[in-house]
Amino acid sequence: MNTMEWKPDKQSDIPIYKQIADYIQKRIAYGEYPPGSSLPSERSLAKSFDVNRGTIIAAYDELYSNGMVERIKGSGTKVSTDVWGLTRTRIPNWDLYVERGSFLPNLPIYQHIHEEIHERNLINFASGELAHDLMPYENFREILREHEFRQSLGYEHPQGNLDLRHTIAKHLKQHKNIECTSQSILVTSGAQQALHLLIQCLLNPGDAVAYEDPSYAHSLPTFRSAGLKTYKLPVSEHGINPEEIVHLHKRHKIKMVFLNPIFQNPTGTVLSVERRKRVLEITAELGIPVIEDDPYSLISFSEQTTPATLKSMDKNGTVLYISSLSKLAASGLRIGWIVGPHNVIHRLADAKQQIDFGHSILPQWLANEFLRSESFETHLQHVKHRLLEKRNVLISALQEELSDHLTFQIPDGGIHLWCRLASKINEYRLLEESLKNGVIFVPGSLLGSQTGHIRLTYGRAETESIPEGIARLKQALLKL
Repeated sequence: MNTMEWKPDKQSDIPIYKQIADYIQKRIAYGEYPPGSSLPSERSLAKSFDVNRGTIIAAYDELYSNGMVERIKGSGTKVSTDVWGLTRTRIPNWDLYVERGSFLPNLPIYQHIHEEIHERNLINFASGELAHDLMPYENFREILREHEFRQSLGYEHPQGNLDLRHTIAKHLKQHKNIECTSQSILVTSGAQQALHLLIQCLLNPGDAVAYEDPSYAHSLPTFRSAGLKTYKLPVSEHGINPEEIVHLHKRHKIKMVFLNPIFQNPTGTVLSVERRKRVLEITAELGIPVIEDDPYSLISFSEQTTPATLKSMDKNGTVLYISSLSKLAASGLRIGWIVGPHNVIHRLADAKQQIDFGHSILPQWLANEFLRSESFETHLQHVKHRLLEKRNVLISALQEELSDHLTFQIPDGGIHLWCRLASKINEYRLLEESLKNGVIFVPGSLLGSQTGHIRLTYGRAETESIPEGIARLKQALLKL
């Protein structure tokens, strides 16, 4: 095989192993390597192409999965004797199937963060969930001990258990002043499934949508998988500027706006009442739905009234409201909900039934008993108290250790602290160095267009480990 005239293009978006596999396949097709002939050894080919041996192994794996080559122990890799025939069994090209699916994977850096969290004992400022000591284990045990389970174990109603939907409606009225009925509620597997259903059922490829920058929505591959055109609404210390919605709509005909207006992820900002009113005015005038993601509004550290959700202020029916128990009780319970017009809820419920035949009854039953119990209010106050304590410990540690290296705005609720690095430090290099020290966070550019930021989530970290985590972060930062 004459490799002198060809080298893989290391600047190409096509993986090098695929380029090599394609090159070898063409040489076989041109008859340069007839059926049964031996291919070069992995080491010699790696040297010729100036790549590592693993790349050649991957290329040969690709050819083997396509039925082009055979592997004979002790004899190396040979061109299949039936390379163009159908007499041999062939392994599916799983890499090709994995890459061709329309539902896109998480970004590699997010996959890396999730793997590190689950495989190592880290001080965790990355996970957007509550620490174990904030989850209502004893409340759940009490429910299981004292309440007899009498629900049917068959398929549930497509919209979710009726008792739970009644309870959610009462909960929303009592805690958030949102008027709705059980018919306008769909129970989902957390807010994530709610967003997925809305995107898949109400939008088409090529539609333009707007979301906050930075925001959790920026990291979701769901938008790209659906083929949507996404446009950003910059977030300042007061939230988005509603007039930006008008500007984007004039230029791009926005079909939907995604907002997290109260204790926003990751900035912790609260959209002012005036701006919330203006958002509702603009979207009503333009006929654009607003998707309000509200995981944090009940986690307010102020003694004053909880900030009003867009849905509670909505007089025109433009807001589709999403919330869950993930940030209030337990992320693993997987109980979320969408509130919207009956025809929208019916459409989404039909899609959810096609996906999973409705939500599991056991977590719905447990969530229903917990939400309507007296212990829910006690638990909520406990969560708010402990999260405030965690936030204050984190702020104190940052002021003591890193006041010269980063700045931040103190949030009045929620679980996230958005930090701006004082010097031009690559946040991904900082993450890798921090991982060596046993601490993890989310780089800011994963959540939007702004570089030089990091998100520190204090909901998941154990209170007593927070100062040590910041000391380790400082050590990592000083090495860069």
